Amino acid sequence: MAGHSAFKNIMHKKGRADAARAKLFSKLGREITVAAKMGMPDPGMNPRLRLAIQAARAENMPKDNIERAIKKAAGGDAETYEAIRYEGYGPGGVAVIAEALTDNRNRTGGAVRAVFTKYGGNLGATGSVSHMFAHVGEITYPASAGSADAVLEAAIEAGADDVVSDADGHVVTCAFDSLGTVAGALEGKLGEPRSVKAIWKPNLTAQVDEEKAESIMKMISALEDDDDVQNVYANFEISDEVLKKLTAA
Repeated sequence: MAGHSAFKNIMHKKGRADAARAKLFSKLGREITVAAKMGMPDPGMNPRLRLAIQAARAENMPKDNIERAIKKAAGGDAETYEAIRYEGYGPGGVAVIAEALTDNRNRTGGAVRAVFTKYGGNLGATGSVSHMFAHVGEITYPASAGSADAVLEAAIEAGADDVVSDADGHVVTCAFDSLGTVAGALEGKLGEPRSVKAIWKPNLTAQVDEEKAESIMKMISALEDDDDVQNVYANFEISDEVLKKLTAA
């Protein structure tokens, strides 16, 4: 089982405390502001903004928050954020990618490096591990969107590359460059998706035992807890038994 994605799914199902949700909304709002500032404030004319808004809606971010984030960019007083990708290795040789939006490169870099060091990892140069991942688009739908065959047919017609369906829902994968087009086509056939985002999907995975899995999961949580870090990806594999044990309430 792909450890990180399964771990994330379980953590999402457990729900979030109010403080964690507020932090999530802050990160989603930052992406919306940056997207609106870089392009048109109209999501119909700005693919990145459209994706950011879809991601926010998937997390039930209030409409007022979304509109406020867009207006912040239009007002011209928004902070200037820089997109930075950090890459390195965590416990057990697990490859880790952390994407950040920051207004202070030194602060964020120092914080990310400290987390890698704390958990026995090593922060490398940009490109040091990304060759083990594919930068692709991911569109998810609940199981209620349709049968596996129906979603597969819609995905093929929309130009997607792959679909994985299970009891939790459907995960559609497509080329990064065609994410907006595929998502739009699928929305016309299946309705609004649960989430639409660009991800780093591992091509090579590292099998880890319980001890290493616990360390890497703590490391990922520490990285995600940083206000500047938007997304974290890792390529570890763990058994279902170990995953259930580590994520047990």
